[in-house]
Amino acid sequence: MSEIRPFAAVRAPNALASAVIALPYDVMSAEEARAIVAANPRSFIRVSRPEAVLPEGTDSHSRLAYDTVRTEYDAMKASGLLMQDPGEGYYLYGQKMGDHVQVGLVACFSCEEYDQGRIKKHEHTRPDKEKDRVEHIDGANAQTGMVFLAYRDTPRLNALLAEFSARPPEWTVTTEDGVGHTLWRVADTADVAAITTAGAELPATYVADGHHRSAAASIVHRMRAGTPGRHAWFLAGLFPASSLQILAYNRAVKDLFGHTAASLLAAIRAHFDVAPTVAPVPSGPNRYTMYLDEQWYSLSARNIPSDPVARLDVSMLQDRVLQPLLGIENPRTDKRIDFIGGIRGWQELKKLVDSGTHAVAFHLHPTSMEQLLDVADAGEVMPPKSTWFEPKLRDAVAMHELG
Repeated sequence: MSEIRPFAAVRAPNALASAVIALPYDVMSAEEARAIVAANPRSFIRVSRPEAVLPEGTDSHSRLAYDTVRTEYDAMKASGLLMQDPGEGYYLYGQKMGDHVQVGLVACFSCEEYDQGRIKKHEHTRPDKEKDRVEHIDGANAQTGMVFLAYRDTPRLNALLAEFSARPPEWTVTTEDGVGHTLWRVADTADVAAITTAGAELPATYVADGHHRSAAASIVHRMRAGTPGRHAWFLAGLFPASSLQILAYNRAVKDLFGHTAASLLAAIRAHFDVAPTVAPVPSGPNRYTMYLDEQWYSLSARNIPSDPVARLDVSMLQDRVLQPLLGIENPRTDKRIDFIGGIRGWQELKKLVDSGTHAVAFHLHPTSMEQLLDVADAGEVMPPKSTWFEPKLRDAVAMHELG
């Protein structure tokens, strides 16, 4: 059983949604955030990345930055860039990226269920990133960006998403990256009850993206235990697993750790079938492409493990190549490796190696949703940077105030 609740969202008035909704805080640099706000002062980036409106060089983790979160949030409400809906309801959030379409339910989910493991995770979190999100939520007194949840498809909830998303929306906008975004509000008493009942039928939900946001929401709830408010609930968009799109999360390493190109190829052949190729994208799971010395190679893994984590393509690359051959002991902290989201394509890998900043790059086949769910069901965690979801859920589509 999964308990979900409706809420009265704070959001942009329909006519201003295109100006206000913003990329998530963690997909841009401080310089990029500053440029976005300079070009569009109404962007919610001024709240999600407050250093963008502070003097250059301001520490994004300073007390000043976190205090500015609340100042800017209140200012956007006072100026009419944000408003609160008059009553509780659910929301549907649809996205269209090329031919890919996904529609999910925006609702509040239980921190208690998260703490009990009924909202399942597949990644470790870092204390410094948790603290940053705790300070942001506490400063705004609101959850301004959604946790990205998935569920194993069920007929009832899938049917309700299809039914309600066929109705006229609150707004539809196309953002600068060409992705279409649509918001529906579901406020009828019977419709709200139907969604709540369908949610209760879900045996579990899964964090697809936003592990630090969900962890921070739980921490804030514990911090505020015994005080009034809605801090026992966190904001999330819940999508059917079959509708989600995971792109590859690729790797580039800055040096060959003492190898020559020839000796690295020879060592890789201990676990992979290797051949030159003109195709820079791997053809399927357990296959990789590697760009080395101005040449693409195909790598096909042999002896696939049965363990749900060890058999992941990211795990086999780490265990068979990155750690033993290239010396990447801890990919979370090693400065010699960079991770490149699949949205940037194989061209970025080639560019990095050809420029001389990196010596070798690996293009992976994307982790599948079924693999993610299996790892979470087993109570295990994936290696870092295993999944890159596209499209990204925008901040400020619908926000949940705690007071």
